[in-house]
Amino acid sequence: MPPEQPQPPPHPFRPPPPPSRLLSVQSVATKRSLLSHSSFEADDERSTTTDSDRMSPRDSLEGDGHGPPHPGHSYPGEDTRPTSKKELAGWYMYAFAAETYVICAISSFIPILLESLARENGVLLSDRTTPCGDSSKPGIGPSDQGQCIVSLLGVDINTASFAMYTFSISVLLQAVVVVTISCAADHGNYRKRLLLLFAWIGSACVMAYIFVTKEVYLLGALLAIISNTAFGASFVLLNSFLPLLVRHHPQVRASAVKISAANVPGLQITAHSPRQSFSQPESGLVNSTSNLLPQDASEMYELQRAPTHEELTSIELQLSTRISAQGIGIGYGAALFVQCVSIVMLVALGSSTWSQRVVLFFIGSWWAAFTAPAALWLRPRPGPPLADTGKKGARAALTYAVYSWKNLFRTIKLAGRLKDILLFLAAWFLLSDAVATTSGTAVLFAKTHLKMTPGALGLINVISTSTGVVGAFSWSFIARHFKLRPHQVLLSIIAVFELIPLYGLLGYLPFVQRWQVIGLQQPWEMYPLAAVYGFVLGGLGAYCRSLYGELIPPGSEAAFYALYAITDKGSSVFGPTIVGAIIDASGEIRPAFWFLLALVGLPAPFIYFVDVERGKKDGEKLSEVIEAYKQRGEDGVSTPHYEDGERQGMLADYDGTVAEDHSQR
Repeated sequence: MPPEQPQPPPHPFRPPPPPSRLLSVQSVATKRSLLSHSSFEADDERSTTTDSDRMSPRDSLEGDGHGPPHPGHSYPGEDTRPTSKKELAGWYMYAFAAETYVICAISSFIPILLESLARENGVLLSDRTTPCGDSSKPGIGPSDQGQCIVSLLGVDINTASFAMYTFSISVLLQAVVVVTISCAADHGNYRKRLLLLFAWIGSACVMAYIFVTKEVYLLGALLAIISNTAFGASFVLLNSFLPLLVRHHPQVRASAVKISAANVPGLQITAHSPRQSFSQPESGLVNSTSNLLPQDASEMYELQRAPTHEELTSIELQLSTRISAQGIGIGYGAALFVQCVSIVMLVALGSSTWSQRVVLFFIGSWWAAFTAPAALWLRPRPGPPLADTGKKGARAALTYAVYSWKNLFRTIKLAGRLKDILLFLAAWFLLSDAVATTSGTAVLFAKTHLKMTPGALGLINVISTSTGVVGAFSWSFIARHFKLRPHQVLLSIIAVFELIPLYGLLGYLPFVQRWQVIGLQQPWEMYPLAAVYGFVLGGLGAYCRSLYGELIPPGSEAAFYALYAITDKGSSVFGPTIVGAIIDASGEIRPAFWFLLALVGLPAPFIYFVDVERGKKDGEKLSEVIEAYKQRGEDGVSTPHYEDGERQGMLADYDGTVAEDHSQR
């Protein structure tokens, strides 16, 4: 065997290059066994498991956030431990806690309560003096004689539009908040802290509905705005964990080892062959006779052929889709239970604003209570720290906020260079608006036009939530059975989604009107449509979130998920506002189905042209260019070879314009 070549000394002022995003052999072989018993133990600073039990002596020094980066780490304090079962459980638990808000509160009882409270303060448009009375009286019909209006800041608005405008304001504020916190989520140890902060704020606001009465109905709108903003911000932070959970998952890391090993000269890994160790400068810290992997897991790494990059992308996408779908299924399951309990409470207490307020208090309590397990089990997974400016307190927070807005414009500029992210975001802009607007429009149509009681409306949500659980898991089966690619699955979901506005428009046909059934002329027709809506929404949420996560350049998850949320929530300003304007102009809700028909179909052309593999490669190349630019700035020389790996944050501490110019050379 030829003698080992001496290793050159490391640069005294520069940390070693970051590890591969796909986890290089060095980062696995010299750190820990992928499937050690400690991989599934307690995870973060609250753990009772000692570092020595969980990690090797070298690893026990990582994660404190101080000192130079650990060899094989991109930055000080980076957490590269394999994703554990408890960490995944923590991620699922927040979905279990918070999905009840979006399904049971903001999509059901909050708009019903806001409309009821506004109606109790409203007057008939016909004479502007007669009180509208309770919700059982006519509200919106072909003639404006039955329209109920309320004066807000000197402007008369239909009481059915009141909830739609409130929702529009909330999502606008939500977009602003998401941008402001994106830097703090991507840098330092703030991702988990902010998630919990917004969870407590949102749940407290929902519980505060117990104090909202007719006299302070505007307080109800304010609580809706704050709680919806907090929910949206917390879910952006939760989504930003998903790529990290997938990237560090043992299944993905095992596949990455195969790719890395296949690229090491002289290394041959075949079935039943002994494993060869790798020479490392610090190999003395590892016993030369110890196995790199546990004996019972060794068979996992015996292979005849290393997987290709495309195959690993498929593995990551499948795992991401599975985790996302399970999270949505768990959240929908919780929402289904909460909705059933809420209906029982409504029946027991009577259909009144008081019973609706009690139900909202229960939903807020659920959100708060089940956030606690997520707080205990979810690892912080800190990002690279910002350069130390010496600022503390409010000035430091202002620095992060300013940096976040600068990052937004850089992210938008860079996203424009990533064709598939741009196509996806254009589709998501329209699709998310269609989802939010359809839900709000349907609830108000059922309450005001079909005169359905809160209990009956709650049953609609039970049905949509139940089929949502089915949809979250069924679309993956459908994709495998028919061998559909991700964008084809989304196109199929859109086609099914179009059935909802089309069915509502059947009510315009004269012969259907004579039947007095079909076309949403009877209350019972809302139930099968609710089943379709839930089935669509379950698949849509799982596939969109996981597909977008695969397109994000490594190291900038929170920044790009902030853009994802801004696209989502920013678009949701337009749909409810337009529907509100249609209601105010026509006095009816049914014309809004024409708008929904167009809104649901418009995303299809953009989805059709999304290519996941191409988008992932483009993101990695862009990250590579940025890292090379940063290294060149540190060395003062150009770098002929760029290691493809997980970066310290694509948008951190560099000028986007210069990086773009560098990439064009």
